[in-house]
Parts: sequence; structure tokens; C-alpha cells
Amino acid sequence: MRPLLTLVLGIIGLMLASWCFAVVDHPSLVTDPTVVALITSTGDDVFATTNLTTLLDPAGGGTQHYGPYNSMSPDSGTCGNDWANDTFDRHFTVRRNPDGTFLVVEQFKDGSFTTSAGPSPGACQNGPAAGLVNPGVTGSMHGYFIIPGVTMQMSTSPYCNALAMTNTPCDTMTFINSHFSPCYPTTCTVTTFFFHYSAGDQQLIQHEWKNASNDRGGNSGDIRSTNVP
Repeated sequence: MRPLLTLVLGIIGLMLASWCFAVVDHPSLVTDPTVVALITSTGDDVFATTNLTTLLDPAGGGTQHYGPYNSMSPDSGTCGNDWANDTFDRHFTVRRNPDGTFLVVEQFKDGSFTTSAGPSPGACQNGPAAGLVNPGVTGSMHGYFIIPGVTMQMSTSPYCNALAMTNTPCDTMTFINSHFSPCYPTTCTVTTFFFHYSAGDQQLIQHEWKNASNDRGGNSGDIRSTNVP
């Protein structure tokens, strides 16, 4: 699942059917503070992995759940290189807002990754490349996207691609733009994100990396085999 996820808060957008991302300028689109408070109260890791149907809508007003959709994707790091290949299940939870728009939360669950040789995922987050990761390092990952401002719902199909009635390939753009009036990533996009990668020991200098938007504390740690002088 996971990627070069750099964010000027509230202005990130997905580019393709995998993990590559592009900055999209939506200065007025931000995450609802009540949702941010909910994430903070539960903790990012729990929010990424729990069933959100009741959590997002305790009154039971019709929150919808879609998935899991098995997915695979290359994962780019802060230096721009693909540092790993990810496998994970996508889950989408949809909540109708009082103003008639929809909040979509995409979770990336039960994920794993295998590294490729090159700059480590966090190598460039604080400046020039300063770390490398060996090939074949494996680990687990999970995360979430918060996507507000999604417009009119066109389908409740259980398929990721509601138009083609298929689950492969599945990505954020396909799900949103086939179930709702197409808006992603032009007028609705990711405003908050969080991903947690863990690789255990495996003779690593660093084995935990958090890739997150500024409102979730930003990036920290790394999956690193060696330092670059």
C-alpha cells in the first residue's frame, strides 16, 4: 500500500490505480475537525484497522461499507523511488453528511510489503538521501485515507468498479468515480492520511516508518538497512 505521501495539509490527490500520488490544490477542502478528534481519541492504528461503520455513525443513520478488495501496488518513498511492493485489502466506509455530501474513509488492512534495493522510504524526509534499504526485507503495513466532499451517490454496487462490475484492479479513483458523481481527485481528494510500516529486526538500523499527513504528526522513523555518510 504504500507511497510517497507528502502533503501540504488538505491538498493531496491520488494519481493512479496504485500508490503514486500527486499534489492537487484544494485550499478550502479540509478534514472535519470532529473526524480528526475521533481519530485522535481512538488512535491512528486502531482507526486504520477497526470496523468504522458504527464508529463513524453511532446513531446508525445508514453508513455503508464496501470491500475488502485485494490490491497490490508499488510503494514510493520520500526520495521518489519505489522502495517496496505492497499487498493489502481496501475497505471503504461511506457516511452521508448533513449537507448532502459524503465522507469516504478508505482503509488499507492486512497489508504486507517486500522491499526493493535503494533509498529507504524516509531517506529524504529531512533533506538529502541518508539511508538505504536492502532488497527482500518484509513486513506488515496498514493505513487510511480521509476523503471529504464526495458528491452525489450514483451506485451502491458491491463491486469496486460499479460500472464494469469488477473488483480488479481496484483503486481509490475507480471506487469513488464509479459509485459517485466523478470528483476524484479534482474536487474531492485526500485531506488526512496515515500509514504504519513495521519490519521487525532483520538486521535493520530502523524498522518502523510512519508516513502521515501533518495533522497526524507527519513522517517519522524509517525502514533502513544502512546509513549513507
